[in-house]
Amino acid sequence: MFDVEAAQRGLEENFAPWVLALKPAVAAVGEGSADLRVPITPELARVGGIISGQALAALADTSMVIAAAAHFGAFRPVATTNLDTQFLRPGTGDSVLCRAEVVRAGKALVFARATLLAEPSGKAVATATATFFVP
Repeated sequence: MFDVEAAQRGLEENFAPWVLALKPAVAAVGEGSADLRVPITPELARVGGIISGQALAALADTSMVIAAAAHFGAFRPVATTNLDTQFLRPGTGDSVLCRAEVVRAGKALVFARATLLAEPSGKAVATATATFFVP
């Protein structure tokens, strides 16, 4: 069963140390969806306490990979072939919640999208879409 615990374990076992340094936590998983949260810490913030765009892009990509795993019911290797991120407003607050979902999955490609929300305000700070190759 691919639940929050399995997703968190898979995250910790399959992602690079620099991604794990963001302190991502799986908040929820569903059929082809995943919610991940990262705290806005001094290590991720730039001037004014705004979370960096690089951290947001990494969170979006990671969340969409977890959503793909939720779609498959287990971790499978996927390779990001395209990642498009739109930054909407400065990300400030306590944390950022990324809600990712698989839009379509075929034999060789997975298409996904994500919305990143500042917490506690709930305001969207970025959106992203990605395409993943499934070897």
